[in-house]
Amino acid sequence: MAIGISFQWLFLLCLVSSVPFSLSRITPRFPSSLISPEKVSVSTTTKLYKTSYFTQTLDHFNFLPQSYQTFQQRYLINDTFWGGAKTKAPIFVYTGNEGEIEWFAQNTGFMFETAPHFKALLVFLEHRFYGKSIPFGGDKEVAYSNTSTLGYLSSTQALADYATLIIDLKNNISASESENCYQVIKESWQQIKDTAKTSKGINLLRKSFKLCKNYEYIGDYLESWLSTAFVYTAMTDYPTPSNFLNPLPAYPVKQMCKAIDNPKSGRNSNTFEKVYGAANIYYNYSGTATCFDLEDNSDPHGLSEWSWQACTEIILPTGGSTNESIFPAYEWHYSDRASSCQRAFGIHPRRTWITTHFGGFNISETIVAIVAKEGAHHVDLRFSTKEDPEWLKEVRKQEVRIIEGWISQYYHDLAHLSF
Repeated sequence: MAIGISFQWLFLLCLVSSVPFSLSRITPRFPSSLISPEKVSVSTTTKLYKTSYFTQTLDHFNFLPQSYQTFQQRYLINDTFWGGAKTKAPIFVYTGNEGEIEWFAQNTGFMFETAPHFKALLVFLEHRFYGKSIPFGGDKEVAYSNTSTLGYLSSTQALADYATLIIDLKNNISASESENCYQVIKESWQQIKDTAKTSKGINLLRKSFKLCKNYEYIGDYLESWLSTAFVYTAMTDYPTPSNFLNPLPAYPVKQMCKAIDNPKSGRNSNTFEKVYGAANIYYNYSGTATCFDLEDNSDPHGLSEWSWQACTEIILPTGGSTNESIFPAYEWHYSDRASSCQRAFGIHPRRTWITTHFGGFNISETIVAIVAKEGAHHVDLRFSTKEDPEWLKEVRKQEVRIIEGWISQYYHDLAHLSF
């Protein structure tokens, strides 16, 4: 599938010595790092990048049996500021050189500082035979032993590594955003229902989703539990870490999809593992939960009376589409809502009261709704941070200008009142 992602290659400048060249000169050793990349504080490296591995081909240019051997090539990735494949945001790639890739990433601040401006994805690729990207099972003694193994260390092989990895990365990025994450969740609902029909299946669901016990209607319970996770994560999809409903990372929806596509689970991992990984972002990002109680009705934020308002005057029609929604197909009927409200509270909803009393469309020319494509539930009202994206900063600037206009207009009108 063709995808429109622009590419930016960042090539390294070679330092040219002014000292005359001499074959008799001994090649100088690189200085030892005072702090090895692996020993830099966890908080620093976590903010800079995440580490991944790619199964790389040993020999790109021949068709000998040994050419098809593979090794694990390390790369570092930072998607904090990335605008996404659909927006044609660029990928900035650092092509690794002679050393551990973390060492270079931690000393290439220019890429991190310019990424917000371009909404770029940052990728640092490690050069074969360096760092942790060692062929022959990662054994340096074997890899460095003689010319038959070191013969695979060349600039042309390295460039082929980079091209292969980048193409695969682009394809996976596109799939994870537009197809795979969506498809896995969409297909999981029916699989859960089918599995819940037998006692063996119930035990499988309990184990897969780390439930505290079995439930008689486990399929329905799980559907509600998972839907809650997906809905509220989307609602609080903030660009910075938060603890509004639950502790969540920055861009938690993206993290859910990453959990579904997590290479650690492997391509053959089942749907339940992937969906559990996504739900775990919402329910257990702190890592403190050991099992989940699907009958937990605790109300830590004091929201219980919302059900009364949702049954009296705030009637919100919601439904799902079989063809498009990631949720199970559901056709909303007012009569169903009215019946449930009657059972719960013994009252009948005033279905049109909100629009009758407040109006449902353009209330005023001066009450402006600012539409932010990447917005989330009152994200603009949250405390600002250094990590806030540019679009959020601009939204807040617009709001300040609007408020200034209200205040200015108020005092202007007050000054011209006639009694």
